[in-house]
Amino acid sequence: MLETPEDTRAFGRRLGRLLRAGDVLVLTGDLGAGKTTLTQGLAEGLGVRGPITSPTFVIARVHPSLVGGPALVHVDAYRLGSAMELDDLDLDADLDQSVTVIEWGAGMAEQLSSDRLGITLTGEEVRTARLHAVGPRWERLSDSVLASI
Repeated sequence: MLETPEDTRAFGRRLGRLLRAGDVLVLTGDLGAGKTTLTQGLAEGLGVRGPITSPTFVIARVHPSLVGGPALVHVDAYRLGSAMELDDLDLDADLDQSVTVIEWGAGMAEQLSSDRLGITLTGEEVRTARLHAVGPRWERLSDSVLASI
């Protein structure tokens, strides 16, 4: 249960500390569900340059690391019409060197990586984060570590 925006950011910070280059996260939830707030926490956990704001109008932003880790590529696929439009962003060119977070990416981002973590945020005032691990990296982590964050 994520009762406040700070709880959502704190969840993101804890998860962000587990992320490494090549990780792909696909965030799903209604408008205002906390996808960007979660990404702000992920960015803090990764130690990347901010500020982290919704990239709705620019589609994608790259936030370089301040601590020698991977950059954060933050994508908002809300305005994209298809997986082909997402593919046109050439995200796979830097996929191995970055952590890629795609808001509104369900149904479009699955081709980017066979290892990915889906996070669905639901609720209006009190939110719940449901994790969906795909691939060996996330399935291995989900059974132990992800359950505790």
